[in-house]
Amino acid sequence: MLTLDLSEFTIELKDGSIKNVGPTNKRAAAKLFDVEEAEARAFGDKRVKLVFGDGEGNEVQVALFPEEARTIREGIEALEAEGPVFE
Repeated sequence: MLTLDLSEFTIELKDGSIKNVGPTNKRAAAKLFDVEEAEARAFGDKRVKLVFGDGEGNEVQVALFPEEARTIREGIEALEAEGPVFE
């Protein structure tokens, strides 16, 4: 299940094209639940791409610099060592 929360989001659809309407202060948050596939791979020379997909064909991709990827890895290792999440 993919949820999108769009804020201050106004677009114009005209002749099959999407055009921004109004100020450029748009924000969005995406959440993907019930992930069935997860993958980490190189993205260019300096980033790690995390790709998550569910059974409905929804996908979220996140590109991280190595220090951000290490922080994620450390957080997962801490959860594995300390909490019941991985039991």
